[in-house]
Amino acid sequence: MLREFDADTDTTEANYLPQSESDQITPDIDSATGQQRVPSGVEELPPSPKNGFRAIFQNRNFLILWTGQLFSQLADKVYLVLMIAIIAARFETPGQTISGWVAAVMIAFTVPAVLFGALAGVFVDRWPKRPVLIWSNLLRGGLVMALPLGIWLTLGWGTVLGLPVAFWLLLTVTFLISTLTQFFAPAEQSIIPLIVAEGDLLSANSLYTTTMMASVIVGFAVGEPLLALADRLMLALGVANNGPAILVGLSYLVAGLCLMTMAPGKETLSAAHEDLSQFWADIKDGLRYLGQQVQVRVAIIQLVLLSSVFAALAVLAVRLAEMIPTIKASQFGFLLAAGGLGLGLGAVLVGKFGPRFPRRFLSLWGAIGIAVCLISLAWTTQQLWASMAIIAALGLCGAFVGIPMQTLIQEKTPEAMRGKVFGLQNNLVNIALSLPLALASAVEARFGLANVFIGMGALVGLGGVVTWYIADTAMRKV
Repeated sequence: MLREFDADTDTTEANYLPQSESDQITPDIDSATGQQRVPSGVEELPPSPKNGFRAIFQNRNFLILWTGQLFSQLADKVYLVLMIAIIAARFETPGQTISGWVAAVMIAFTVPAVLFGALAGVFVDRWPKRPVLIWSNLLRGGLVMALPLGIWLTLGWGTVLGLPVAFWLLLTVTFLISTLTQFFAPAEQSIIPLIVAEGDLLSANSLYTTTMMASVIVGFAVGEPLLALADRLMLALGVANNGPAILVGLSYLVAGLCLMTMAPGKETLSAAHEDLSQFWADIKDGLRYLGQQVQVRVAIIQLVLLSSVFAALAVLAVRLAEMIPTIKASQFGFLLAAGGLGLGLGAVLVGKFGPRFPRRFLSLWGAIGIAVCLISLAWTTQQLWASMAIIAALGLCGAFVGIPMQTLIQEKTPEAMRGKVFGLQNNLVNIALSLPLALASAVEARFGLANVFIGMGALVGLGGVVTWYIADTAMRKV
């Protein structure tokens, strides 16, 4: 059953699962908007944008959501840099590498995505989105700001299973923050179609997806300088060693306070069930939906592939900077900044011209472009400007994949299913982000940077063509 949040009457759940090919082309009316939803198996005709970026910049609710996303996404990425800084300052011993400590933090950050990503989406479908967005940020901010005090109090408490109690506290806080993120992400993605007109979804997702992808690049590139600046500012105010944690915590808190001013209006919510087995039934419901919706499934696969590329690039850029004679390894941020600029330009192009083309062709062109750029990087590993230009082009092509695919998922997924679908999506994307961060350096050390770029390019190109072919074949059968 579905229930209308803040509405005068209740609604009943529509049967979203197609039973036959003929059912897939039966008109499906969205209960939230009153408009006909195009079935998954039918080629989408993108709605004409009303005013492009002008419309979404005049949309107060979306601007509030986007501002909250900016602070929250940046805090997410800088948090990992903060953990490395805390480990180096509190737990590193002379002659010992910190890689083992960092690996433990990465595991603590990844496990909630595996365990709770899909389950969090079930809850998000049942709860109003605005409180989820607010509290997930406020709680994360509070945890980060309390962490330095907790570590200071537990430094002398000895060890448990060979690790200091203070480090176990750090792992626990990391686990809790990542768990809260599993609720924030699907709620954020689910609320966009509630506050943005259908014709403006592509432009809205141009900003949303670019911010999400750019945070991976910019967060790792500027994280250390930002934390160093915060440390100096706090020292000037007489607060020693706590500046970086205060900066990250304040970023979460600002995001939560911004989102308090948002008014999304009516929502269609799934009915709550006390039976624990119903949660697993809801997760299976989401998996079954993805199994029958080819376009949505393909879009998620492409987003996972894209996230893996950007996460690997964030690590490999350090090695690339080492090989370029005109810059230092610590200046790898220049390379990543070029990718961010490309993403921004791509967002503008997709937001302005994207509605003229089918989503699946935009993603195909983008995947092929990413493949060409990655392979080209293998021949520019000692040339600064050529590498920066190629990485910028790679970012631009990434926008042609990420933005249309995120928009397609929102357009094709019924409102009461969005939490489940986005929960599963974030589950996979978080894993895709973490694995390259952990493995990219080891793979590069074994096979060489040029070979890694060639291999990545081949995989992305093959993945883009195969997923496009699957979606195209499915539509031709209808």
